[in-house]
Amino acid sequence: MNLQNFSEKISKKEISIPEHTRSILKEVKMLNERYSYFLNISEDLALDQAKNAKGKLAGLPISVKDCLCVKGVESTSGSRVLKSYKPLFTATSVQRLVNEGAIIIGKTNQDEFGFGSFNINVGLGNPIPKNPFDEERVTGGSSGGGAGFAQKTTHAHIAVVESTGGSIVAPASFCGVYGLCPTYGAVSRYGLMDYANSLDKIGLIGKDCASLKKVFDVMKGHDPKDCTSISFDESSSEIKKVGLIKESLNVDPLVKEMFLRKLESLGYEVKEVSMPLTMKHGIGVYYIIAMAEASTNLAKYCGIRYGLQEELDDNFNAYFSRVRDDGFGKEAKRRILIGTFVRMAGYRDQYYLKAMKVRTLIIDEYKRLFKKFDVLVSPTMPLLPPKFSEVESLTPLQNYMIDQLTVGPNLAGLPHLNIPAGFVKNLPVGLLAIADHFNEAKLFNFDR
Repeated sequence: MNLQNFSEKISKKEISIPEHTRSILKEVKMLNERYSYFLNISEDLALDQAKNAKGKLAGLPISVKDCLCVKGVESTSGSRVLKSYKPLFTATSVQRLVNEGAIIIGKTNQDEFGFGSFNINVGLGNPIPKNPFDEERVTGGSSGGGAGFAQKTTHAHIAVVESTGGSIVAPASFCGVYGLCPTYGAVSRYGLMDYANSLDKIGLIGKDCASLKKVFDVMKGHDPKDCTSISFDESSSEIKKVGLIKESLNVDPLVKEMFLRKLESLGYEVKEVSMPLTMKHGIGVYYIIAMAEASTNLAKYCGIRYGLQEELDDNFNAYFSRVRDDGFGKEAKRRILIGTFVRMAGYRDQYYLKAMKVRTLIIDEYKRLFKKFDVLVSPTMPLLPPKFSEVESLTPLQNYMIDQLTVGPNLAGLPHLNIPAGFVKNLPVGLLAIADHFNEAKLFNFDR
């Protein structure tokens, strides 16, 4: 059931909000035993909110990625280092939805602090979510819990999620649902546990575009608590020319075939374009910048202010090291170490500052194309959802290369949308549509 139909039934009192809330909570518990989509089920909060839910989104169940703060609900960004942390406030993006009657049903599973493309880098002691179409395969990351549940639920539902380098569209593609990553600054980041400040964006995952648009319209806009957020006017939704990024076609032949079939069915005037700089340097630039910012952001998790705490029976340096060693998983430690290295004196100019300069060139490459094209397209992911056993054999570099088609628009802060393209061997394939800044309207209108 899409949001429009749900809202109509609510207004006609054909659906009771408390009964619907109890029903979806029952489904959450049942699915979670098998698929591990939730780290925290907020039953008491949801039932309380359902009593007086009013507004544009009255009664709509929303799941919230664990990196977004919800007042009084354990919020850990998927990490043991924040175990037992319960925020004193709710993230602006989530609070705006609640103010319009949305109901928080729980916190969804993710890669620890967003560090992953498959959602296997979960925090110590957390379960790994399973693909809704094949339990031996990954959901995609890092918003795997939200995407998996969005596919499996039989109820009206929207997942509130976050992306740094592809963490919305990757799991949306692997789980066969729509995933919107908006323009950087379109949605307030206040209340987000940062991965990389200049890259993080809060977006949505659901089963249809119209529902995403309605929720996005409530969530977007300037927030005085976030100086990077901005209010903006709706852009034109008209689409005349579409650019197909030719370098993106170097993917699994089965993915390529299904992607091209979906693109042809949409009936647009399509012309191949080239993005050599982005496709060659995007991965390197993204991981240098993201890891440098992550190493800074994660420095505050030291066992003193919030989260995991241990006995202080040594000096502070030894205590900090012990808490961080016990609290962070392997991938988090890797990214902290690499990020610290690339921003050290003596290496900052060689790596970090050079990456920032190339990032500017990548933005320019996109901007030149948007003077001629309304939307750019590519496959979302270069392969079908892999099995857990296949991912285990990948090196860290091979893991990072999976993001080759999604890091570009994230580096440039551009809005992009995963559109389900079809199925190959009963597994979903995604089409990635990218628009110019603050042109989300074109994305909502693209899958006509």
